[in-house]
Amino acid sequence: MTDYSRVERLALCDLFDQLGPERPTLCEGWDTYDLAVHLYVREADPMAGPGIMIAALADTTERRMKRAKERYSFAEVVGKIRNGPPSVSIYALPKIGHQLNTTEYFVHHEDVRRAQPSYEVRTLPAEQQAGLWKAVRLASKTMTRKSPTGLVLKLPDGTTSVAKRPTDLGSVTVTGEPAELVLFCFGRQQVADVQLDGEAEAVDRLRNASFGV
Repeated sequence: MTDYSRVERLALCDLFDQLGPERPTLCEGWDTYDLAVHLYVREADPMAGPGIMIAALADTTERRMKRAKERYSFAEVVGKIRNGPPSVSIYALPKIGHQLNTTEYFVHHEDVRRAQPSYEVRTLPAEQQAGLWKAVRLASKTMTRKSPTGLVLKLPDGTTSVAKRPTDLGSVTVTGEPAELVLFCFGRQQVADVQLDGEAEAVDRLRNASFGV
């Protein structure tokens, strides 16, 4: 079975090398250098990791990212990401690392791709799409818990998964390939290639909502 988290890791590193350190990303306030440093400290710096998920510790993460950026050039950071996590990192454990990175590297790869002046929606292997569908069904309830509406994820073949039960605004069905549903649920609604069905107000509120853990 192909490790698509590694496929996305390497493809993102190739794109970093191609674009350089000062190109835009979909991560607000971050250029490609900042995003690369985020990926590096997430896997290599145990002091930085918790602040990525816990807002109260975010200042520590920002300081650790700043320190890494001062210490390493963009090329050095990209090289470290390409080589994978340190052997002592939890991300180095094959099964756990794959689970934690299945969406991480796909989403951030698209954060760079879709922030550029032009891009094409990729046609991904069926095996990778199946893995992303499994991942988004597991993560969507957490990632979209702040959604102002109910949310149903729907594949083109009609398969559905309820991410959030209806609210006072009702529910919206979001239809697309698994990769696009991942982007939608991870807060990239504006670039996700999906169809939204529901009441007009609910659709508008959902499309512009701020998601996150």
